[in-house]
Order: sequence, then C-alpha cells, then structure tokens
Amino acid sequence: MTKPHDDPAYPVRQSDEEWRRQLDPTQYAVARHAATERAFTGLYWNHWEPGVYRCVGCQEPLFASDTKFDAGCGWPSYWQPIDPARIERLEDRSHGMVRVEVRCARCGSHLGHVFDDGPAPTGERFCINSAAIHFGTDSDTAR
Repeated sequence: MTKPHDDPAYPVRQSDEEWRRQLDPTQYAVARHAATERAFTGLYWNHWEPGVYRCVGCQEPLFASDTKFDAGCGWPSYWQPIDPARIERLEDRSHGMVRVEVRCARCGSHLGHVFDDGPAPTGERFCINSAAIHFGTDSDTAR
C-alpha cells in the first residue's frame, strides 16, 4: 500500500518549498518523488569507507558500512538497516512490477527498494539510491 510522502504520520514534515530548498534537484526527485538514479552513477555505489549512511531528508542513521556489499547492480546495497524500525516498507506496483519500496520512517523520503536476493544472514538486498543518503565517518547511530 502506498501513501503520500507528506503523510502526517511522518514525524519530520516540511512543505514542498522547504524540501526544494534543502535538497538539490536530484535528491529532491529521488527522495520526494521516488525517482531512481541511473545505475553506476551515484556517489556511493562503489564507496567502501567505514561509517554511517544517513537519510538525506532528516539525517536519520539508516545503514552501517559493515552491512554494505557489492551486489553488482550499480546502487549501494546493504543486507540490513541499522534498525528495522527506521525503514518503512511499502508495496510498489509502479512500472508493471510488484516490489517493496523502502522509505525513511522518520521523514518519508524514498530510499529505494528491498529484494530477497541478498546475502546471509538476512537474505535481503536493500538497493538504495545514493541521492537519498549522506555518508559520515562517525559511528554514532543515534539521531
């Protein structure tokens, strides 16, 4: 089931104008309108430094570098989030497919999709747009 990115259930909310001021055009298209960057073009698809990947919209820590793996798909891929409660899963029936969209549970920003073809121990592959995340070398996983 889909819901609008500005649903009042999200704790962090801004007007469309505020999102446009905060995010660059690519980040805005991805995070607020569920666009997808082209494979092998994003900043983090081949990035391997230790640290934390945070939501571009609200800075929520979402993925740790030690769960990142090379899925060969051209997007940053992780086998689990830092905390499953920080990721919202929604059914996505766009483009003639049925997939599971993942969003930041705090601000509703579109991150990418999750698939069941990842490595152990979860078997999941969180396929995330680089434009939806920021990287930091800090190990802080709290807001």
